Amino acid sequence: MASQIVELGRTALIPLSLCTGCSHSDSPHRPIPPRFAAQSNFQMIRFKLDVNGSGVQGLSRIHRGLLVHQRRRLILGVPSAEQPDQINAGELAEEVQRSNQSPGEGDIDEEHRRKTSQLRKRIIFGMGIGVLVGGVVLAGEWVFTVALSAAVFAGSREYFELVRSRGIASGMTPPPRFVSRACSVICCVMPLLTLYFGQIDVSVTSAAFFVATALLLQRGNPRFSQLSSTMFGLFYCGYLPSFWVKLRCGLAAPTLNTRFSASWPLLLGGNTMWTVGLVATLISISSIIAADTFAFIGGKAFGRTPLTAVSPKKTWEGALVGLGGCLTTSVLLAKVFGWPTSTLSAVAYGFLNFFGSLFGDLTESMIKRDAGVKDSGSLIPGHGGILDRVDSYIFTGALAHSFMKTFLPLFGI
Repeated sequence: MASQIVELGRTALIPLSLCTGCSHSDSPHRPIPPRFAAQSNFQMIRFKLDVNGSGVQGLSRIHRGLLVHQRRRLILGVPSAEQPDQINAGELAEEVQRSNQSPGEGDIDEEHRRKTSQLRKRIIFGMGIGVLVGGVVLAGEWVFTVALSAAVFAGSREYFELVRSRGIASGMTPPPRFVSRACSVICCVMPLLTLYFGQIDVSVTSAAFFVATALLLQRGNPRFSQLSSTMFGLFYCGYLPSFWVKLRCGLAAPTLNTRFSASWPLLLGGNTMWTVGLVATLISISSIIAADTFAFIGGKAFGRTPLTAVSPKKTWEGALVGLGGCLTTSVLLAKVFGWPTSTLSAVAYGFLNFFGSLFGDLTESMIKRDAGVKDSGSLIPGHGGILDRVDSYIFTGALAHSFMKTFLPLFGI
């Protein structure tokens, strides 16, 4: 135990080796625990710890000296004004032993407070976003489309910032900034054009031609990586989200066969407000939320087998629990809202929503992994960027609309 206590301050200090070292004094050198370094700072002894390049650690006072705790190890410094025989060696040894047994309570409390604050922030903003999205979906038409366009613009900006990040840009040439900004505007306009014209094919083709021309005529040497990352950005951030407009606003046949729609207040649109598109959109969004929630809970409780290297925290057990939650939500809401066909089709619709959300989540995880970042941005406190919140919805809108048009053609008016 004595080897872990070093008396410093009798003489001037010199920098100590990160492996082994000792203090200068008249007495024989005493060893210092490996991977620690100390230095003198003005009138008091301070310790600068560097373990494998981790940087400066915390510093706190105890009784007659200074205590530094790092990974359950202590260095106790004695001020130069005190003599070593005044120090209670048993007391210092007891402090060292307690430090070796458990981490500092202050560190644990601080970490607990930080996690609690982050969780509270996530819950508050999550509930606010849920209420806002619910109101926008119910409003439909231009309210829904304009809100979607705003989210698309923010998401496309985050995407092109990820493309320009050090992790991705080190292996490829990112597109010029003027092209990235132009693509963000084009992606923002796509949902508006979809609602106005009822289709999106012409706008996507025109946008791709414009962007390709701008890249080919730029100064310098155009690269294929610039073209591919830009075209994927148009597809990922603009084309796919526009299918939510076609799903919500394009399927206008009313669902008049349910008590829920029949009892809807006339001032809020009456029963004609409840269209097949609204029901399909609400079921899709709710089932995706259920899939994410149940997958998180199932992964925490039962997760053992990693799902994929793209997202190491996701497990097969969590995915199966999420699938169960998604299917249950789809069937229950289909009964409540009056799904226009059989329950079996509602189950199939739930499967489609789950796999679309999972694929979208993994796709964004792959992009962030290559970029070397944890979050796509910091727009939403406690949740990261807009892409972190909508990644599960990007592919699902196109799959849901295709399902409705293919298997429920009578209701795709």
